[in-house]
Amino acid sequence: MKGNRARIAGWVSFFALAGGIIPGAYLLGVVSAPAAYAQNLGQRTVSGLVVDSNSTPVSGATVFLRNTKTKSIRSYTSSSDGHFRFAQVNMTDDYDLWAEKDGRKSQTKTVSTWDARKDFETELKLK
Repeated sequence: MKGNRARIAGWVSFFALAGGIIPGAYLLGVVSAPAAYAQNLGQRTVSGLVVDSNSTPVSGATVFLRNTKTKSIRSYTSSSDGHFRFAQVNMTDDYDLWAEKDGRKSQTKTVSTWDARKDFETELKLK
């Protein structure tokens, strides 16, 4: 009897995967959820270093993090050693990230939902 149950569960899993009904199959507990479903849930930190054209850390630069969907902007002033950090950044939204100081601006970088890193670190170079 136990062998038949295992065989049936195996066939159900096979047909669920082959038929493209994975969400229904894992909700029934027949197969486990693919790792991709769990990767982009939650929050991440976005941090890094603001530097000048000589790669010297820049203190007092304003770093902007803009949600591309809602257009809301968060800002942070870089520390004395040029570091910045944004916590609790939603992994299901895309963001633009850049720094400015004294009329100089860095290139805009994208923090994408496709990037599964929980800790996004980058360098922003002022031009």
